[in-house]
Amino acid sequence: MAEQHGVASLRQLEALGLSAEAVRLRVASGRLVRVHAGVFALAPLRTDQARWLAAVLACGSGALLSHRSAAALWGIRPDSRATVDVTSPPRHGRSRPGIHGHTSRILSATDRATVDGIPLTSLPRTLLDLAAVVARHQVERAIERAETLRIFDRRALEELLARAGGHRGAGPLRAAVAKPIAPTRNELKRAMHEICRGAGLPEPRVNEWLALADGTGFRPDFWWPEHWLVVETDGFEEHGTRHAFGHDRARDRRLKLGADIETIRFTWEEVMLTPTAVAAELSAFLRQAAVA
Repeated sequence: MAEQHGVASLRQLEALGLSAEAVRLRVASGRLVRVHAGVFALAPLRTDQARWLAAVLACGSGALLSHRSAAALWGIRPDSRATVDVTSPPRHGRSRPGIHGHTSRILSATDRATVDGIPLTSLPRTLLDLAAVVARHQVERAIERAETLRIFDRRALEELLARAGGHRGAGPLRAAVAKPIAPTRNELKRAMHEICRGAGLPEPRVNEWLALADGTGFRPDFWWPEHWLVVETDGFEEHGTRHAFGHDRARDRRLKLGADIETIRFTWEEVMLTPTAVAAELSAFLRQAAVA
């Protein structure tokens, strides 16, 4: 149970060798706490993860944390409600105390994921369901947060929307993601060169190998070796996962500590849509590096 945030279903406890009567006796003695019908915990639930998993287990096979609750677990929108959203196959999606039950007939394998050991809807499906129950500006903020976390996959979202049919969230979600398509690497390279020329800044080296003292290295998006400055542009596909988010930040720290190279990051929207602001910030960083 420790691996499941301290909660388990009756079926799981029986698989561990406990009979229904043994479970009842443990509840009576306080060694187990009944959370929902058929779901038990080692102690009163104190974390959201335990509460979310208990709700999913209560809804039976195939159930997934969804909507606002899944958005909170993905880290793209907080949810302080006492009620947990769970989506289940038809006939299993009834609401019960503390659980807002939803049903779906179009849940495919790609709509399912697991985070912290909790089954939940995939990020695209979470956004689709979220768009059906909250205002559009909240969906837009959730998308922005997903982009910041590098877990947003536009292609996967478009594939989901193509089969969403009459889902109530499809229209609002399409409107929320109606923004420019990410530029290619060559387009971004040209845009950065235009920013530098327009501001009278030295042009960067692009995707050239940067060797480090420990024998490793990488190809930064843009860098100015004479200024000990690297610029990374978030938005390329290789940056778009939760793993990449952590890896990129670790590399930034390694560059600073091991080679005294500063890394700054711009989103591709900033480069393509607000070049004047990018030029001003980049100019300030380059001036600072020259003084140092």
